[in-house]
Amino acid sequence: MPPGPDHSGLSRRGKPGFHKFGKWPTTIILALTETGHMFASKCGLWEENGVESQAIHQDKPGVLRRLWRDAFAPITDAEGFYRHRALVRLTHWINALCILFLLGTGLNIFNAHPRLYWGMYGADADQPFFSLGAVDTPAGTVGITQLGHWHFNTTGVLGWSAVDGEFQNRGWPEWLTIPSFQDLADARHWHFMFAWILVANGLAYLAYSLWVRHIQKDIWPTRADIRAIPRSILDHMKLKHPTGLAARRYNVLQKMAYLGVILLICLMVLTGLTMSPGFDAFFPWLLDLFGGRQSARSIHFISASLIVLFVIVHLAEVVLAGPINEVRSMLGGRYRIPKEHS
Repeated sequence: MPPGPDHSGLSRRGKPGFHKFGKWPTTIILALTETGHMFASKCGLWEENGVESQAIHQDKPGVLRRLWRDAFAPITDAEGFYRHRALVRLTHWINALCILFLLGTGLNIFNAHPRLYWGMYGADADQPFFSLGAVDTPAGTVGITQLGHWHFNTTGVLGWSAVDGEFQNRGWPEWLTIPSFQDLADARHWHFMFAWILVANGLAYLAYSLWVRHIQKDIWPTRADIRAIPRSILDHMKLKHPTGLAARRYNVLQKMAYLGVILLICLMVLTGLTMSPGFDAFFPWLLDLFGGRQSARSIHFISASLIVLFVIVHLAEVVLAGPINEVRSMLGGRYRIPKEHS
């Protein structure tokens, strides 16, 4: 950092410093300091001294103190409860790791033929319903994303993007794929490994959750939950999150989202197996079930896209509901119940 002015009014080089501008700098700094102090006090960012100030802010601790408390302070039975069992937390983080690698390697595999079809077959001569590619124009090469009859210019991101500083015809950009360079063989190896880890981890989660009745008691929606769907949608639109006793259980939209993800993962596994000629030899009915290998590939891609959408919404809800409290409960198990709105 550059050296600041001395209190004597001379800079470190002996030339007229701060005070050569008169009293305006001092006045402005004092005014800004006082304004910032008042704003911080109102928002609870700053704790003032004095009995009167403590009385004003006793129910509104500073943000730093609140963050520290949420992250490290013990949670008593009166403040919270044990929300996530150890195996649920473990399988959650394994799922997150698997999905991250499956998405990255899956996009690398997709880049080998960045087109989607319906039916048994799909080749360059067939008409895809979705594709990523590049076309030459008088103005130069541009990336084109095609969805049905619509075509979008996605140069620089999809279809035509930079790889090691040079633009190439590439479906998904290098910063989204695993590995970043095009390598179908390695991407398939990593994809299959994490797919089987996901399957084993999912089976462990389902078996345990059914055994302790976690799914039946905590996730499966009741008739009252179904009737509460409109109200829950309205609360989410208002960014209103449960507090008090309501925070001890999942709301109906959470339950439906979690059940939906379980179904999507099952669908991804089945469609992934359907794309394997060796597996089709043992279970040929899978081709009939999904309408062909290319249809299975398209359903596989759509299911993965819906899981990405779930992850985005899930992370947004974690941030809105209080990221420290939410992440802490998924690490240590205990959850601090948000206080009722006054």
